[in-house]
Amino acid sequence: MSNKLILHCKCSNHCCYLCRIRSVSRHRNEVEETSEAGDKEPRGAVFNALDAMLKGSLDRLKTMRESIRWVHSSSYSVIFESASKSDISMIRALCLEGKLGSAFCLWQTVVQQLRIPDVLTHNYLLNALCKSGDLERAEWLVNEMLAHGPRPSCATYNTLMSGYCLVNQVDTALDVFSTMVNRGVRPNRVSCNILVHSLCRKGLLQDATKLLEKILDDNNDGGTSKLIASTILMDGHIKGGSMVEAISCWNDVIERGIEVDVVAYNVINHGYCLSGNLTIAYRSLGKMYKSGLDPDIFSYNTVISELCKSGRIDEACYVFGVMSRMGIPPDHITYKMIIQGSCIHGDVHRATYFVSHMLQNSSVPKPLIWNVMIVAYGKRGQVQEALFMKNKMIELGVLPNIYTYNALIYTQIKDGSIDKAHYLLTEMLFNGLSPDVVTYNLLIGAACDMGDISFALQLHNEMLRRGCEPDIITYTELLKCYCIRNKMEEAEELLFKMLMTNLPIDHVPFIILMKKCFKMGEINKVYNLYCIWLRRGRNL
Repeated sequence: MSNKLILHCKCSNHCCYLCRIRSVSRHRNEVEETSEAGDKEPRGAVFNALDAMLKGSLDRLKTMRESIRWVHSSSYSVIFESASKSDISMIRALCLEGKLGSAFCLWQTVVQQLRIPDVLTHNYLLNALCKSGDLERAEWLVNEMLAHGPRPSCATYNTLMSGYCLVNQVDTALDVFSTMVNRGVRPNRVSCNILVHSLCRKGLLQDATKLLEKILDDNNDGGTSKLIASTILMDGHIKGGSMVEAISCWNDVIERGIEVDVVAYNVINHGYCLSGNLTIAYRSLGKMYKSGLDPDIFSYNTVISELCKSGRIDEACYVFGVMSRMGIPPDHITYKMIIQGSCIHGDVHRATYFVSHMLQNSSVPKPLIWNVMIVAYGKRGQVQEALFMKNKMIELGVLPNIYTYNALIYTQIKDGSIDKAHYLLTEMLFNGLSPDVVTYNLLIGAACDMGDISFALQLHNEMLRRGCEPDIITYTELLKCYCIRNKMEEAEELLFKMLMTNLPIDHVPFIILMKKCFKMGEINKVYNLYCIWLRRGRNL
């Protein structure tokens, strides 16, 4: 009997290839034994059939193994690609959240695995570095991109230029602009607009004008980029006080046939309002309507601001009504300007109406508006109304700040209630607010007006303990109190103490002391004080 092919398989499945191979081998052995026993059937045909069965089974097994190996390889590739996408998404998310340390650690891990992130991911990192002011590291990242890839795009250089412009390094931004051109990266309209804006902000309007002319002469860019650059330049001229140049730039845009948008109109109207040409500003608003452009909230706020500054509150309220009828709801800035303008010009009743109007429209005023109202009531001596405003703002969830308490202290002092004013100081400390020099000056001034020098000095010592440095008003009030109480030695000592400090002393302390000495008949002291005043004035 010939050698038997022995295959070991623990599988109970009859379809298993190993089991089928063993079965074929067993049949072959049986045939061999039968042939040896004297079977007359030809052996060759049987062996060929068995060999064909065995070969077919082995081929199928090989195909199955290769298929399994290909599936594993494909699956690994999918997992690898999925992990790369996940890491890149995480880097971008960390950059947006400002977590630069974690973003760079993950970036280094990805690079070490020879999985270079794309240029967009690098731009995310670069943008985060520029926003944080780490421009040295940003420059290093661009160099890494040049050395190892991916190739920096125009957006990469624009981001770096914008970062340098944010820290007022316009010269370096211009170097980056030249570098990108030398490296074959064509600047786009964003590149030019960044530089025009930075040059205008730095006051280099002539350079900005030259760059703008270059943009306007470039026929490859669209009208939008030309309008943006022209608008930036107009704004620069207006902020620099050159309204003539701004109008010239505006006329140039119109002559070139560039379609003007709302932003450009708002910029030129802002210039008209700053120069006091409200008539031209109104005319410009009319042109906006005729050209099919609807003025936005900035258009109306610009006009309302100038009207309130010039005291034309009635006209400002009329514009307020027009914008409301045009379907443009007023914002906090609109209300602030009208309320503040009304209070400044003594129309507290109208200011109260607009505060109520805000509350009716479910718009809670910010602390500044409440403080303006409290100051207005304080000037009119309406203490209860001022306190009502404070309680109302607390009721609406707006916490009083130090300016609120200073306004209330001023109101109580004006009403003659210095004890209540001092209680407000205690309330400030209880609420975790630190009084400033204005707070103490109000209280010290009130104590000095009452002639209570001991209480004034107590407040002075308290402000020193709390780390609040006295200013010229503090010492002037104390000097006045000494003079009222005829304590001339203390007054003169305090004046010379003031002269020894670095405080900018004006003529008021000298006038107070000279008047007192003159009343006391001490003409020599008056003359000496006058000489000191003249010498100090020459030194300044």
